[in-house]
Amino acid sequence: MTRNLGSTSLNRKRRAADPMRSYDALPAPLRNWLSQATLPWSPTSARRLWKRACAKGLSPEEALAVLSQAEARTLARDGFSIPNNLSTNI
Repeated sequence: MTRNLGSTSLNRKRRAADPMRSYDALPAPLRNWLSQATLPWSPTSARRLWKRACAKGLSPEEALAVLSQAEARTLARDGFSIPNNLSTNI
């Protein structure tokens, strides 16, 4: 059973922290991005990338772009992704 993670070839990880409490502690723009994300991100990994981008002096919009690029790289590694050329033929 895949639950809400969908079909993916990526490894799943167990989390020790309460994910809802961690999610609620995130900045509003990051929570909004996570609600629209394709992958089921953990609040911890999203916060890590967010803080790294903000530490480089990036704006919130640029930090979200960094997250989107990371998500795109992860999706490119996923063996169950739908090729772009097939999406128009469905």
